[in-house]
Amino acid sequence: MRRYDAVIFDLDGTLLDTSEGIFRSVSYAIEKLGFEKLKPEVLRTFIGPPIQRSFARVYGLGKQEADEAADVFRNRYKEEDLLFAKPYEGIFETLNALRNAGIKTAVATYKRQDYAEKILIHFGFDKACDAICGSDLEGKLSKRDIIENAINCLGAGKRGVVMIGDSDNDAVGASEIGVDFIGVTYGFGFSRAEDVNEFPCIGSADSPDGILRYIL
Repeated sequence: MRRYDAVIFDLDGTLLDTSEGIFRSVSYAIEKLGFEKLKPEVLRTFIGPPIQRSFARVYGLGKQEADEAADVFRNRYKEEDLLFAKPYEGIFETLNALRNAGIKTAVATYKRQDYAEKILIHFGFDKACDAICGSDLEGKLSKRDIIENAINCLGAGKRGVVMIGDSDNDAVGASEIGVDFIGVTYGFGFSRAEDVNEFPCIGSADSPDGILRYIL
């Protein structure tokens, strides 16, 4: 008997390696606004969280300045860099295995809804997932809010849902709403199983197919 009725995936660092496009647009915004250039390890932290939050955290910006920096990033990202991404090896096979087992799947991402739909449709994930849930235009939704939206779209009960993601945002969001969590270590946030185990979880996976051992 299967353990879950629905599986919800994060996007950046879980379904897609979106680093190239994000790095391009963040670097563009930094140069455009005259900010100090960032080391690669700091630039990497921009992947996942709402972009205005990252600019505020790294450069100590107030809300208005952070929003302006986010606008510069978004204008570049949506027009030039959004599709500089690649699916992780084995992720479509994992999604197909879940679908063949009768398990519903959804995406819950901090990416804006329109960006999430565009990039996922471009790579064909819309054919492998039952729902795509992104953030609002202002980036006000928390990860918990977005996961809850995905659960509602799937018509699933929380006890039958597991969240898959590569970062503490995903783990915290899952914990706050009361669903199980599996962390992946092939993305941008968690790099070791020990990192995942710092949060409530049922385990970790170092590849997309490793997710299946907890579900099927």
